[in-house]
Amino acid sequence: MNATSFLLKGDLCYSVDPNTLRSVPNGYLLCVDGRCAGVFDTIPESYASLPLLDYTGHLILPGLTDLHVHAPQYTYRGLGMDLELLDWLNTYTFPEEARFRDLSYAKQAYPRFVEDVRRGPNTRLCAFATVHPDATRLLMDLLEESGLVAMVGKVNMDRNASPDLQEESAEASLAATVSWLEESAGRYQRVSPILTPRFIPSCSDPLMEALGKLQRERNLPVQSHLSENRSEVEWVKELCPSSHGYGDAYDSFGLFGGENCPTIMAHCVLSDDDEIALMRERQVYVAHCPASNTNLASGIAPARRYLEEGIPMGLGSDVAGGTHCSIFRAMADAVQVSKLRWRLVDSTLAPLSATEAFWLGTMGGGSFFGQVGSFLPGYECDILVLDDRRYNPPEAHSVQQRLERTIYLSEDRDIVHKFVRGSQLF
Repeated sequence: MNATSFLLKGDLCYSVDPNTLRSVPNGYLLCVDGRCAGVFDTIPESYASLPLLDYTGHLILPGLTDLHVHAPQYTYRGLGMDLELLDWLNTYTFPEEARFRDLSYAKQAYPRFVEDVRRGPNTRLCAFATVHPDATRLLMDLLEESGLVAMVGKVNMDRNASPDLQEESAEASLAATVSWLEESAGRYQRVSPILTPRFIPSCSDPLMEALGKLQRERNLPVQSHLSENRSEVEWVKELCPSSHGYGDAYDSFGLFGGENCPTIMAHCVLSDDDEIALMRERQVYVAHCPASNTNLASGIAPARRYLEEGIPMGLGSDVAGGTHCSIFRAMADAVQVSKLRWRLVDSTLAPLSATEAFWLGTMGGGSFFGQVGSFLPGYECDILVLDDRRYNPPEAHSVQQRLERTIYLSEDRDIVHKFVRGSQLF
């Protein structure tokens, strides 16, 4: 046994599937070599000699996964919320991201983002960096040092951006990406690269073709944006007249899911029937970002439909479209906006429940990383120990009721301890 083998006692709660929570009051979580080996009412005799971490009265949950966040945008959260997507990108995003060409600026900005995530409830994240390889490696270094598990992407964009951010050509963008991949190889244990074409409007056809070839050569995962905002969707139709839709445009370059191309597409607010069918066929992950879709007036994604159709899905903070890194906040937002969609847009799609939102933020999004986001046997031990007594007297509520209130009321200060792969971060 090693330091990542122990027993942890407390009020345990975790997802079994989208509609099923299991709670074990005053139970024991067995972690062996960084993986869950069972949840028990009493200590198994064969493991009685393991160290016991006693958090009696505390709520113990799996760590949360953020499937979509822009690390360089952390610096201007809460600005420009009166604008829609394309104007917001030009006014705030592109000028700010251009500053990361200066590594000294990145060294001031990225530590603030990483520390916020480290102190919060998220244990895994899929992050966009910028087009700058040096700053992207800095972000990866900081995340590795933090103990978090992350996929990080050097952004590709060779058209339709500000001159001080846009890459010179498809060839230059590809060369920078290959160099970044080669210099990152073997450097990290917890951080890995993910191909990151920003979105169709910012990537020329030659660049997308080159990235598709690179993906097939190296079997890399992919992250991008899909059908987020009306003006963006219309723009894609103009840029890709031969495609049958936004998703089909990605697919034509081999960057839209499938067995050897695990893919996350953020938003999917305006996906039509054909696009949804292709997402289901290719098992493209939806990163549902309710706060960002509200702030930038994009709309409300049909999360219920994606769940019912078996499309893999998790939650994204989408900082800085969203303003909070915590995926607890995204859970609450997801429930709330689903009620608005049900009431105002489509009464056939029932609102999400807190149980479903919790699954999205743990097991649903975590599955992009493998067996992550639950305490089922074999899952990696990402664990949150929460002191919820500030708003949840333990004697007054069931464990599941305490979880529901935690989704809405918890703050970073309530996290007592946090573990990733069985290692304690704090």
